[in-house]
Amino acid sequence: MSKLASLAVVALLAGFGLHALAQSRIDVRPTVTPIGTSSSNGVSFAWFFDANNRTVHVCRTGQGINAPLDCRATSALP
Repeated sequence: MSKLASLAVVALLAGFGLHALAQSRIDVRPTVTPIGTSSSNGVSFAWFFDANNRTVHVCRTGQGINAPLDCRATSALP
């Protein structure tokens, strides 16, 4: 009888553990996803989508190694 009771307790604990594991949410989406790029006359643009706050960021850079990277343009999606 004690074997049956201990087996029932182990099965109950295993079921509770699986339930607790299934309830934990892990977000596997990437934080920022690249959408696309373009360039014209030495100026390059790149668009990124931020899934956490539903915004689109645009980064711009010019020609040369020392060209600054400007990522201040942001637009929130409805």
